[in-house]
Amino acid sequence: MWPKLEQIAYFCALMKKRKRFILGMVIFSVVLTSFTFYFYQVFYGINVLTEANDRTILIDKDDNFDSLRNYLYDNQIIQDALSFSFVAKALKFQDNVKPGLYRLSEKSSNIEVVRKLRAGDQLPTQITFNNIRFKEELAEKVSRTIGIDENAFLDALNDEEKLNSLGFNKETIMSMFIPNTYEVYWTISIDELFQRMKKEHDSFWNENRKQKAQALGLSPTEVSALASIVQSECSISEEAPRIAGLYLNRLKQNMKLQADPTVRFALGDFSIQRILNEDLKIDSPYNTYLYRGLPPGPINLPTISSIDAVLNYEQHDYIYMCAKEDFSGYHRFADNINEHNRNARLFRRALNSRGIYR
Repeated sequence: MWPKLEQIAYFCALMKKRKRFILGMVIFSVVLTSFTFYFYQVFYGINVLTEANDRTILIDKDDNFDSLRNYLYDNQIIQDALSFSFVAKALKFQDNVKPGLYRLSEKSSNIEVVRKLRAGDQLPTQITFNNIRFKEELAEKVSRTIGIDENAFLDALNDEEKLNSLGFNKETIMSMFIPNTYEVYWTISIDELFQRMKKEHDSFWNENRKQKAQALGLSPTEVSALASIVQSECSISEEAPRIAGLYLNRLKQNMKLQADPTVRFALGDFSIQRILNEDLKIDSPYNTYLYRGLPPGPINLPTISSIDAVLNYEQHDYIYMCAKEDFSGYHRFADNINEHNRNARLFRRALNSRGIYR
């Protein structure tokens, strides 16, 4: 029996609906797959294309997301700024930018970069203290390496209340900074850096070193002050313990140290090659020609080897020394004034022959 026309029409309509549904599902699946692939690429596709090694970036305290994104794109660290912005917004990083030094690995995805930066997963940086005489030099070197303001750090080096809480004063604070290389974060604060250096100082001054200082009748800060003089006088490392022994002999005999570097420090000029009689008259507590005993603080940051040269000084009877006339960096040592005067005349003649009058 043939079906009625109404049944045939209903069947055809049903088939059309099914075809449209299937077509719609196919289109939906394609669109969903496309969007899924797109968003996967946005989040997990490679967007950091550094050439070879990992790329280090610095996010300054004044940076925001826009300046960071522009820096990354302009310096070809990321190839797609739009996708980076999208992921940053999705992970709420745009309002949570953290300053610091970061390392972005080669071929990283947006989500890897944003998660690292959002977490503040910083790269430690190295800070080195050496060849420093004045506080201004220390402040400049610190501010050049980490995110501390130079003037603010210099103010802290002269803040008596802060320094007293650490066991130092304006004259002795430089002895807290033991020359070495330290790992810190770029965002370390002044207070945190001071606490770190105090910890390093206390670790350096172990019981063995403190006992040796005590045997000399000196405190650690006084040892540092003497070591700074020894370091300034010494061009040849092997002479350091001998020079240290000489100054310790003068201290024991209550003689003025009469160390030329302390005069240069008082004058604020270490370029002077020849100390004149008029220089010796400068009224400064650092002028060891004018005042007995050690200066109130170190005249540089003495190295570990210079400090240990004082603690392990050479025992002898020398109380005078003078640079050798051959400008080799070595010294002539003497235990009496007559021999010293002969040595001094030799050196003065050598200075004159070279036309060095200042």
